[in-house]
Amino acid sequence: MNKQAKIKKPARLRAGASALCVLVVLPLFPSPVFAQERERPRTLMDMLFGGRQREMRDGRQLREEEPRVRRPPPRERSVSRPQTPRTTPSVTQMRTTAPAAPVTKLENARRVLVVGDFLASGMGDELTKTFASSPAIAVDVRANGSSGLVRADYYDWLSNLPNFIQEVKPAAVVIMLGSNDRQLMMIGDLREKYGTDLWFKEYERRIDALATIVSRQKIPLLWVGLPAFQSPSLTTDFVGFNRLYRNHTEKHGGEFVDVWDGFVDEGGKFIITGYDVNGQQARLREADGIGMTQAGKRKLAFYVEKFLRRHVDTAAPEQDLNASNLPALTSLPALGIDAGQVRTQPISLTDPELDGGNALLGDRPAPATIRETPRELLIKRGEIADAPLGRVDDYRMPTPDTETEE
Repeated sequence: MNKQAKIKKPARLRAGASALCVLVVLPLFPSPVFAQERERPRTLMDMLFGGRQREMRDGRQLREEEPRVRRPPPRERSVSRPQTPRTTPSVTQMRTTAPAAPVTKLENARRVLVVGDFLASGMGDELTKTFASSPAIAVDVRANGSSGLVRADYYDWLSNLPNFIQEVKPAAVVIMLGSNDRQLMMIGDLREKYGTDLWFKEYERRIDALATIVSRQKIPLLWVGLPAFQSPSLTTDFVGFNRLYRNHTEKHGGEFVDVWDGFVDEGGKFIITGYDVNGQQARLREADGIGMTQAGKRKLAFYVEKFLRRHVDTAAPEQDLNASNLPALTSLPALGIDAGQVRTQPISLTDPELDGGNALLGDRPAPATIRETPRELLIKRGEIADAPLGRVDDYRMPTPDTETEE
């Protein structure tokens, strides 16, 4: 008995220890109901923006799945392609009307002679393009870029201009000189420095002699003034030159073409970029501040063109009309007027007898005498009309006749 009791006692101890372990371990595993009670309730922000969500599966709380990391797509190998050449300009240029095609000049066309230095050469070329479509006007340019009135030893205009006039027989002469004349002048055997009184006296004599050559031939003379230059000293001296050109040209019956305002700003200062003949901003002068660009030459010619048309267009050569060059008749007058038609004299719309009367409706003769109103007497003469007899403001003394009547 004692031996069997001793064998059963360790078995009972092991069973009790196992039950005790079960009781200790069970509280470590919470029930599903307890897990649900500890879960955080969903808020409005979670519902709107998709907050953290928890799911219960098989009574066990699952962790929120971590967001999957998106791997970037594999980079494509870049292939460098050669850039295609640009076919359009970087600056949009304004389209202008194409110049008119030149026409054949008439045998008796009016000719314009342009003489002078490098400025006259560029201006003359633009005048040639301007009148290219006019069959009755031709432009002859006889210019020397480095010439002037000072260096007669290099090019003498006083001796060459009469030959040009005899050869061309112009209807008008355009002169533009002076850009190269600020230099030493030879007066006989004397070398005279620029700016002295003797220098200017001789220079005026040569201007006068050149204008006399044209006026003696009874030809209209146009002397184009010098524009402003980038050099302040040149600009100052050329203002005085223009004054001399104007005085001597007008003395001989010619016209002075003033182009100064076209190449300066509102303050009278030199400009490289300004308005062209179309009113658009364009570069008018070269980088040296002396030469003219194509737009500048065209602007010079535009000033001269207005004066030339007054002398040349109004005196266009007459054309001989014969059976071969008569204009075509596009319409003929109506024929077959009715013989019984009664013809009347034309009636003027301003004729007062048109409606049977020569007086306006309601017209009354003016009165022989005009009587001024009390208002006019007060305003014009300062006189007050007498108050009516017996009124409170009548301060006249009663006369005997008035007392008798009372």
